[in-house]
Amino acid sequence: MTIDAPTRRRPLLRVALLAVAASVVAVPMLAAPMAWAEDAPTDITWSVTPADENAPDARGIIEQELDPGASTTDHFAVRNFSADTVTFRLAAADGFHTPSGRFDMLPTSQQSKDAGTWISLPEQVTVPANGTVIVAFTTTVPAGAQPGDHSAGIAASVLSSGAQGEAQVAVDSRVGFRVTTRVSGELRAAAHIENVSGSYDLSWNPFQPGTLRATFDVVNDGNTVVIPGGTVTGGFDDQDFPVGDDGKVTIFPGERRSFTVDLPSAWVLFWSPVTVDFTGSAADDHGQSVPMAPLSVQTSVLSVPWPQLTALAGIALLVASVTVGRRRSRLRIDAMLRAAREEGRRAAAMGDQHPLRLRTTRKTRRFP
Repeated sequence: MTIDAPTRRRPLLRVALLAVAASVVAVPMLAAPMAWAEDAPTDITWSVTPADENAPDARGIIEQELDPGASTTDHFAVRNFSADTVTFRLAAADGFHTPSGRFDMLPTSQQSKDAGTWISLPEQVTVPANGTVIVAFTTTVPAGAQPGDHSAGIAASVLSSGAQGEAQVAVDSRVGFRVTTRVSGELRAAAHIENVSGSYDLSWNPFQPGTLRATFDVVNDGNTVVIPGGTVTGGFDDQDFPVGDDGKVTIFPGERRSFTVDLPSAWVLFWSPVTVDFTGSAADDHGQSVPMAPLSVQTSVLSVPWPQLTALAGIALLVASVTVGRRRSRLRIDAMLRAAREEGRRAAAMGDQHPLRLRTTRKTRRFP
């Protein structure tokens, strides 16, 4: 479950009943120390945000830059909006992005191997009803840490329990925020593209384009956070990416991010190339761009244009029908003309052979 929401309201019994759908922490985790809300309140609402020594501040995440072997102390605030005093468990773990692009941190059942192990903080904190407690934590970078960006999360959680059939399960409901530690040294921004494929949904209206869909994975090969960007071209159409919620996502070093880009006005007539041009970016601590080589990969899409072929077949049949009709009409007219000429010839021949011929006699009259 993701932890980037600032607050959460979840009745404990309802959380237990939704254990399977919400990635439960199963029975073996019950052996771990558990922090329970005092007097088992039925509704707990809380938030966990970055803070200074006195109060929550405006930061949504904590970003820090440290040399290998160095350490620093920062703070966060746990606010309890409930009507009862609550004891929250506190934990830090490696951070990552889910397939949907949201930030999350490893559950307590998985061992952190990177920045999650660099953070030291109390195991729990008790917050009075409608109160806020400021908690200090320390980040210590190992002497041999690799330069670049390392992501972790800090969360405050409450365990609830319930029955899953005949088994008892525990659900760890967490609220937290992201901590990004940049270890000083040379920053390298690099990526590559994998699993490029395309498909085409044609429109059954032969005069309307279809939708070309390109899917691909971007893998961050560098040591700094990459902001994805680029253009997909195909079928006489193009589309920039990311779009929508994808535009809010960054790619951590070593992470893979899947993209689906639709080109809604594409024409694919039997075959079309599909090109993905990736122009991601990265920045140093001063906001200056870190050089990153552009990428370009290509695949192709096959699609039989049945609507257009059907329309062409219909037009061809119509033209053929008109042509045949005109030819038949011309043949009928020619036949009628030939018949008329033949009848005229026969009539003329019969006139020359008639037995009654009119003869004219010329008489000359003389006067005395």
